[in-house]
Amino acid sequence: MMDQLQANYAAVRRHTLALAAPLSDEDCGAQSMPDASPVKWHLAHTTWFFETFILERMEQGFAPFHPAFRILFNSYYNGIGEKHPRAQRGLLTRPAMAQVRAYRADVDARVARLLSGEVGAARSGELAMLVTLGLQHEQQHQELMLTDVKHVLAQSLLRPAYLDAPLARAASVAPFAWLAFDGGLADIGHDGAGFSFDNELPRHKQYVAPFALASRLVTNGEYLAFIDAGGYADAAPWLAEGWDWVRANQLRAPIYWFQDEHDTWQEFTLHGAQPLDLNRPLTHVSLFEADAYAHWAGARLPTEAEWEYAAVQGQAAQMFGHCWQWTSSSYAPYPGFSTAEGALGEYNGKFMLNQYVLRGSSSATPEGHARASYRNFFPAGARWQFTGIRLARRD
Repeated sequence: MMDQLQANYAAVRRHTLALAAPLSDEDCGAQSMPDASPVKWHLAHTTWFFETFILERMEQGFAPFHPAFRILFNSYYNGIGEKHPRAQRGLLTRPAMAQVRAYRADVDARVARLLSGEVGAARSGELAMLVTLGLQHEQQHQELMLTDVKHVLAQSLLRPAYLDAPLARAASVAPFAWLAFDGGLADIGHDGAGFSFDNELPRHKQYVAPFALASRLVTNGEYLAFIDAGGYADAAPWLAEGWDWVRANQLRAPIYWFQDEHDTWQEFTLHGAQPLDLNRPLTHVSLFEADAYAHWAGARLPTEAEWEYAAVQGQAAQMFGHCWQWTSSSYAPYPGFSTAEGALGEYNGKFMLNQYVLRGSSSATPEGHARASYRNFFPAGARWQFTGIRLARRD
């Protein structure tokens, strides 16, 4: 088991560095808004996780790579101690990228020694659990790296591409259809097979009323029809807070859409600026925008239980791998939820307020990281993530 875990560890850590490879050191140090973090910080924080939660408690004669890193790269773990302010991560010109890479290499070598047997058989189960959690945590940050660097690059009038390869045009859109589900008493939450985060537990019974779910995601072309119909100029389909948000920010389109000198719609992507592909699934909309579109279309957003129920049935297309899908469900604990002891108990539970659940996965989600019970969550105004829309209605 440890051999496979060591291979998984090496693969995940390599992939993180590969994601940073197309970027300059200047790219990696930039922070475009308080909600986003510099790539350099992601590289260091994911390493901090292994150093703090594994090496510090398991390595004989532990000594930190650098004492200041305990504060600089702590994200939100109050149980660990002080933290560098999140909104000021872009001010960390030091350590340099070279030192962050050296930090990663040092911690990797030390974790490898533990996995090779240095920790001893008595604690191997605890080590395996912590390394697995750390790898899942790093995969979350791999997706965040892509979303955050996209936001950074979008701030430049040069509209630089993260990826040099051309963006393939989407295939023709599948016909829209409503898929009917009988509902009933459903098992919701992780089924115990493989890894899960604590917020996916405990598995529990929940009644799901009969409902219908869209057979596919909303496309750019369909959302453009909402814009052309005055969607951002009419308060009627919007939640009150959403309408205030639209007016305060003077919004008229999704975050990465813009019109060129010929009034032709373009979209900024990881491949740079591209003509808006009307057949591609819509991404980068907030809950406010998703809910407004749903109301305009005579539908609604699914609950997270409806989404999971349908995902397990396997009838709908584009449930995974395109964009995270907003639900109407507030992010709250499942019945019987409890947090783990210590700082690791801060991983999910303390964020269960003023956020909404997203389900599925996106094109930026690492392979193998998605599952039907996964609960992503963001505040209603967040739209720099790869978030989209799937419609629902009462059947």
